[in-house]
Amino acid sequence: MIGLTAESTPLHDATEVADYARRCFRPAAHDQVGVELEFLVFDRTDAARHVPMGRARRALPAELPGGSKVTFEPGGQLELSGGAGPLTEAVARMTADVRVVREALRDAGLVLAGVGLDPIRPACRQLDEPRYEAMAQFLGVPYGSLMMCSTASIQVNLDLGDRPAVRWERAHAFGPVLLAAFANSPLSGGRPCGWMSGRQNVWDNLDPTRTLPVPVGDDPAADWAEYLLDARLMLVREDTDRYRPVRDGSTFRDWLEGGTARGGGVLPGDAALRGGGPEGWGGRRPTFEDLAYHATTLFPPVRPRGWLEVRYLDAQHPEVWPVAVAVTQALITDDRAADAAMAAVEATLDPSANSGGGSCRAAYREVWERAARCGLADPRLRKAAEVCFRAALEVLPRVGADSGLVGAVAAFADRHVTTGRSPAAYLLSPAPRHGTPAWLDHGPGD
Repeated sequence: MIGLTAESTPLHDATEVADYARRCFRPAAHDQVGVELEFLVFDRTDAARHVPMGRARRALPAELPGGSKVTFEPGGQLELSGGAGPLTEAVARMTADVRVVREALRDAGLVLAGVGLDPIRPACRQLDEPRYEAMAQFLGVPYGSLMMCSTASIQVNLDLGDRPAVRWERAHAFGPVLLAAFANSPLSGGRPCGWMSGRQNVWDNLDPTRTLPVPVGDDPAADWAEYLLDARLMLVREDTDRYRPVRDGSTFRDWLEGGTARGGGVLPGDAALRGGGPEGWGGRRPTFEDLAYHATTLFPPVRPRGWLEVRYLDAQHPEVWPVAVAVTQALITDDRAADAAMAAVEATLDPSANSGGGSCRAAYREVWERAARCGLADPRLRKAAEVCFRAALEVLPRVGADSGLVGAVAAFADRHVTTGRSPAAYLLSPAPRHGTPAWLDHGPGD
């Protein structure tokens, strides 16, 4: 994966933001995939109890066989971040680590739940680092708290290849179909929440300047630059341990152009620091480092960082997540699979939105919402998913997937895609096995 360097040099104008954005889309000669998995952690005997992250951390070994890094999200969600590599290698390493983590937690009376939104527990933040304090103030309740403390996802990191714009377009085009296929969060507060992907609904109710998809045009770098400029400032990092929330609606463009907020006032800060004018917020101009940090506070479904972060997939069962990674990688990076599936995906757009001003944008927004609400119960999304999975299955052996992974994709397609029942549909079924909820019933592995 290609990294980016943040510098402390002051920015002078928007052309430097455009330069930064172009660095996020550098072509890559190699073709690797990286996997980041989030899981909710539950007490096996009392699922309604919040599990202190210290309890989960103490249960884990110091090192994992596949080399994944273990971290915790603000609500105690456990995250495994694996290194980049070819598909089969990356999946094998992460599979080994998930197995070890599950066994270690099981011995401590805990269980990993592969579900995108906490089905029963209220949001409860366990981390109080300054960044999270400022983020909580900015995002508010209930959706900010739910996002930080109660959601879990799969992130698939993909190299940009020699045609970054093509993969950028595909990552967005296939997004609604993949979101629907892997929708896995229909419960909140112990009841159906009205969405197959309640996790995506939570994100959609946050600040739209940082969570809506980046508009896809002819120049991805230019589109990303505009998104960076027009997104509201969440917080400004003053030093390693201090973050200043920005709560007046000011954007990065406002700061860059002189520190004036949309309403005419200066960006917030201590009275002694309120410089305003051409020197910007707090008497200084934003730097490349400020810009790079601002980018980390933006959460569109696809985010460019020198590679593509695909961020729209609900967490899956600990034995099913490789299917989401494999299908996503095949559709976005393989020309044959993408070409075979693209026409079916375009047909998922709402025909009623194809007239009038802004029709394409309206149709695009509509299909994302429909995917989150309905999952594969929507007939157009199910039909598109059938084509996408068939295309992925045809090319997976060619991109290095072993027979076990191909078989897992085929089994998922038979169980979910052919039947039009996203994983979420099974979580809404009556509790099996003497009342054990489906989202906590992980079978022999646990």
